[in-house]
Amino acid sequence: MPEILPATAMSEYPVNILMIDDDEDDFFLVNELLHDISPGQYKLEWAPTFDKGKAAINRRGHDVYLVDYRLGPFTGLDILHYFQELDFQAPVIMLTGKGDYAIDREAMQAGAYDYLVKGDITADLLERSIRYALDEYSHLRTIEESEKKYFGIFEKAHDLILLADCNKNIIDANPAALKTLKYHKEELLNKHLRDLFVNKEQSDNFIGHICEEGEALREYDFKTSDNQKLVVQINAVMLDEAAQIFLCVIQDITERKREEQEKQHQEKFVITGRIARVIAHEVRNPLTNILLAVSQFKDDPAVSASDDAMLYTDIIERNCTRINQLITELLHSTRMMELHASAVSLDRLLNNTLALSRDRMKLNEINLELLLENETIQVVADEEKVVIAFLNIVINAIEAMTPGKGVLTISTRRFQDKAIIKISDNGPGIPEEQQGRLFDPFYTSKAKGTGLGLTSTQNILLNHKGTIHVESEMGKGTAFTITLPIAQ
Repeated sequence: MPEILPATAMSEYPVNILMIDDDEDDFFLVNELLHDISPGQYKLEWAPTFDKGKAAINRRGHDVYLVDYRLGPFTGLDILHYFQELDFQAPVIMLTGKGDYAIDREAMQAGAYDYLVKGDITADLLERSIRYALDEYSHLRTIEESEKKYFGIFEKAHDLILLADCNKNIIDANPAALKTLKYHKEELLNKHLRDLFVNKEQSDNFIGHICEEGEALREYDFKTSDNQKLVVQINAVMLDEAAQIFLCVIQDITERKREEQEKQHQEKFVITGRIARVIAHEVRNPLTNILLAVSQFKDDPAVSASDDAMLYTDIIERNCTRINQLITELLHSTRMMELHASAVSLDRLLNNTLALSRDRMKLNEINLELLLENETIQVVADEEKVVIAFLNIVINAIEAMTPGKGVLTISTRRFQDKAIIKISDNGPGIPEEQQGRLFDPFYTSKAKGTGLGLTSTQNILLNHKGTIHVESEMGKGTAFTITLPIAQ
């Protein structure tokens, strides 16, 4: 391909020009004009026929091409079409007759950079046309290279990239976006941008920021085509104010947010354990003294003879014992435990869990959906303790659902070195302000619950180097996602 010569450098290098024209007089005229402009700056080669012109084009050794419109049985448009067949972009100037305006327009539409009327060609006009063609060619090539560069970034970026407008139409999406959101391109381009957001309020908030302020940088909740929730950070900027088109660079931070949350859970769990041990120490000592005092009080004949006195002492003893039991349960639910872990099939753990909950599911007429991984997944687990953890979640799900209408869904899959278990219900859901407290000791919405079931579940899973995460939507249900390490 010929080197692109900027106009400022044309005087330093000879500009190689190919003239395809069957009139030798015209060739001599153009050659003389070029010589008049600047001797030695232009080097003109002549191709007197259509076929010889094609052969010269194939060498791709010229900077500019002067093409006569009339070439015997062919035309200059045939030459332009030949450039297109070769996928060869080059500055072509069409030479036409006086008054051939329709031909001039057709030539420009076919890819000619400029046209000159043969009878009106002067040295200045010819030089200006050549300079214009070279400058335009250089400009277009620069744009083309930039487009290739940015298209490469668009195609190969790991971040999700979307092009959209303020009417919420998705104009384009890169492969990373299609893969993460689990859409085919045609399917995604037929979606509205609001369809990617979990809720309409976030969608309206984002569109308001980008369309009114011209930029947006915030975290939002997205959903994939199969309704999996993603936490994303969107950095959007307006590209075209008039057309209201903006570019979104989107980072999937779901795992990062989950890791941060699990770290907070672990730190909270450690703090809770310390507090529990302090409470146990500080409360049990006075409790012991109270119980001793009550015991001695009951031994008094006068007290034992009084029904009222015995009633009140029994109430004191019973509640002191209850407090002591709660402290014991709190310690058990927050302390590091000794595990007897081994490689065990995940299916076996779930089957044992379901066997223990079968009567309760039958009583409440709960339908069960199992979506288990085809391959056998083995995890490192203390079987008895992990079954207790699973059972706590399953029982909570059963109790949350309406009898006769409940659907309990359990799915498993493998992701890298982790087994992922998801236990979902179609109950009323948990308010967002309550979700952060679910694993707190003694926090419960049940009338007779102790609020230690999920605390104990979290303790068991953390001791197994696993995690537990809750997602819930009011009116649609709750899902607990558990991870456990794969047995190597």
